[in-house]
Amino acid sequence: MNEEIRAKEVRLVKEDGEQLGVVSLNNALQVAADAGLDLVELVADAKPPVCKIMDYKRYLYDQKQKAKEAKKNQKQTQVKEIKLRPGTEEADYQVKLRKIVEFLSNKDKVKVSIRFRGREMAHQEIGKAQLERIIQDTEEIASVEQAPKVEGRQMGMLLGPAKKK
Repeated sequence: MNEEIRAKEVRLVKEDGEQLGVVSLNNALQVAADAGLDLVELVADAKPPVCKIMDYKRYLYDQKQKAKEAKKNQKQTQVKEIKLRPGTEEADYQVKLRKIVEFLSNKDKVKVSIRFRGREMAHQEIGKAQLERIIQDTEEIASVEQAPKVEGRQMGMLLGPAKKK
């Protein structure tokens, strides 16, 4: 920027984008000073380097605002977890199902896991049936991202919000 530029000649671009061609560094600095703006080196490794006349602080401010706007428009999806047991009764199942629907409507992913204890491990088909029921009850609003599978004493699956058609 300005006096920190080390090249003898530069390709000069005005603030409105008009090309002034290859000029000496002193002439470029003089044109920038007359306009009350800064001379900023954009492409240092070109022959000769490309410099533009601009308000450097305004340029930095605009870059910061663009970055802030891009960050604001991002949505981080979270993975929420719902835990069930093979003996979960109907009323409790409905409460868990409402929570799953709420999470999916907020565009979050839901990990549904069923924990087996003791002799329940011998009846994993009960847990598999519960997961299949959840898939059927949420088929309009959810898509299965990871099919039900057993991991140690737990059986789990991952649901994501359904894609719009």
